[in-house]
Amino acid sequence: MRATQTEIEEAVEALRAGELVVFPTETVYGLGANAANPAAVARIFEVKGRPADHPVIVHLDNPRYLHRWVAEMPPVAERLAAQFWPGPLTLILPKAANVNDVVTGGQNSIGVRVPSHPIAQQLLTAFGGGIAAPSANRFGRLSPTKPEHVREEFGDTVRVVLDGGEAQIGLESTIVSCLDGRVQLLRPGFITRSQLEQVVGEVAVGGPAPRAPGDRSIHYAPGTPLEIVAGDDLETRAGEMVARQEKVAVLAMRPPLQTQRNMTWINAGKKPDAYGHNLYNHLRTLDRAGCARILVQAPPQEERWAAVLDRLQRASGMAEDSLELSAG
Repeated sequence: MRATQTEIEEAVEALRAGELVVFPTETVYGLGANAANPAAVARIFEVKGRPADHPVIVHLDNPRYLHRWVAEMPPVAERLAAQFWPGPLTLILPKAANVNDVVTGGQNSIGVRVPSHPIAQQLLTAFGGGIAAPSANRFGRLSPTKPEHVREEFGDTVRVVLDGGEAQIGLESTIVSCLDGRVQLLRPGFITRSQLEQVVGEVAVGGPAPRAPGDRSIHYAPGTPLEIVAGDDLETRAGEMVARQEKVAVLAMRPPLQTQRNMTWINAGKKPDAYGHNLYNHLRTLDRAGCARILVQAPPQEERWAAVLDRLQRASGMAEDSLELSAG
């Protein structure tokens, strides 16, 4: 899917005028501003309700422009970029001296990514610069995977929304820090820890780390309280709520053993990529059901499910170190 030349020109004009533009990436939709315009980037924080110390990711169309944003490119980062860019990988690197603190949350590091989505590439190439872009949603809420999700969040607040259809992956990028001679996984995503280690050797998890998008203990959350429940306990927990005349929503990996009144049940299946692709859309559907609580069946403790588990734990407000998972 590609945008028309008129759509791209309108988006580029908006960016150059300091306005915000929503554009698709292969992960989720981004809320973009000219990364070299501090006032425009500050507008992202204002619209999202994003804390000022929470850094944003700078998107580029090609690694050859990294020198404008990055002070140095460690060899491990070069290998990761060569393997996974363009694609759903964000690298945390030492920032160049000219980069404004509003982009980095006041840190000496910067997150950069080269997305693979054709419309993102069209926009970045036509703009000819870096676009700072977190997900196009209110801070801490469910990320948008469709353009209509963006309109639900922002209405007419953002004038230009490039429609790229449904996001291919549906979960945010993998974030890897390449600082101080250490490779550290900060946020799991479509690219797994094992895949990273095949390129650079050991990848650390846990310990001191720079602030990064999505690192808050409560994040990616629907408005309805969410609780992770063991699969064997789903019907019991749902039945308890129904008995109290409460409406309950369930996101499971199987059909219900029996249907119950006042229970909304989605069977998301057992394939991790498909589950992750549909996760935010399913949670939005259940959030609109007007229930007292969303019960989510606990996913398997396997590496392929690490990104899903991370998002669910943060959505429930019970984020833990979910990355120490067996490869499977």
